[in-house]
Amino acid sequence: MAELKAEAKRRGLWALGHPKAIGGGGLPFMDFVYLNEIIGRSEYGQVAVGSVSMQDSIMLDLYASPEQRERFLQPLVAGDVYPSVGLTEPEVAGSDPTLMQTTARLDGDEWVIDGHKWFTTGASRAAFTTVFAKTDPEAPKHLQFSSIIVPTDTPGYLIKRAVPTMGHVGGQHNEVVYDHVRVPRSNLLGKRGEGFLISQKRLGPGRIFHCMRWLGQAQRAFELMCDRALTRHAHGSLLAEKGAIHTMIAESAAEIQAARLMTLDAARVMDTGSEARVEISLIKFHGAKMLHNVIDRAIQVHGALGVTSDRPLDRMYREARYGRLYDGPDEVHHMVVARNLLKGYKDRAPWS
Repeated sequence: MAELKAEAKRRGLWALGHPKAIGGGGLPFMDFVYLNEIIGRSEYGQVAVGSVSMQDSIMLDLYASPEQRERFLQPLVAGDVYPSVGLTEPEVAGSDPTLMQTTARLDGDEWVIDGHKWFTTGASRAAFTTVFAKTDPEAPKHLQFSSIIVPTDTPGYLIKRAVPTMGHVGGQHNEVVYDHVRVPRSNLLGKRGEGFLISQKRLGPGRIFHCMRWLGQAQRAFELMCDRALTRHAHGSLLAEKGAIHTMIAESAAEIQAARLMTLDAARVMDTGSEARVEISLIKFHGAKMLHNVIDRAIQVHGALGVTSDRPLDRMYREARYGRLYDGPDEVHHMVVARNLLKGYKDRAPWS
């Protein structure tokens, strides 16, 4: 991997989607859709070309102090360190971040953090975790939380275990206990009480990045499906000559193209600086469903071969199932879309 990263930098392919001001290529969201579709074909593409840190880099670029930029952001963009984020907790619903129980209190010039997180992606290799904790329990619920940068070698930061999952291959998810973790007051990211806002600023672009990469995964599965159909005989003819297979190929092609156009549209809105809540939520749940469907059909066309280690489809299928959960489950995004669309109809007469 070190050789691939060095080669990407040598060829000018490193961190192309990161803002130029922090050392990236500065590509607009819309341009990055095309690039990230290619990156997404590989499980390791993001790491190899430095795009893996985009969510955290954008978040730090927006909110980090000069000291935090030098200590955390610069080495992050350079690929010298990896980030992680502490949001999800096993005791409460991850779909409602206002339920988080992890707390942080000031003791002199230090934050003292106590809590329990899991699915802290990459914690075992990360240099720091941006943890979201309740700092102001008496404030309105969306202002109760703050984000604090915690180096992972801080005493009391305890990686309890890798979270056992159904075979997730890329996340290195860890369960982390914060046992009286003390960090300087200056490790507060942004302003006190801005944690909910900061988390959404991180998750919004991240959802588009996921959908971009899903296009690459879906296209890879589609190509494997077509290759299989053109080389496998059953019941006297090629699979590619059977009507049921034609339907799978046609539906998959249509769903991929629809998701691609929706993703480009969301990126277009983001590039204008406009709010893209509906567009982002639409592609998040539609893209996850598309990815699942295409890979599922590809497995079906492969038959038993599709669930063996001789093909990547089994791993891709398990990864696809997570897409309906992380960065907001489908149901939350359905709610966001419906609520926002209904606002345009509430004052209309029922017969209009």
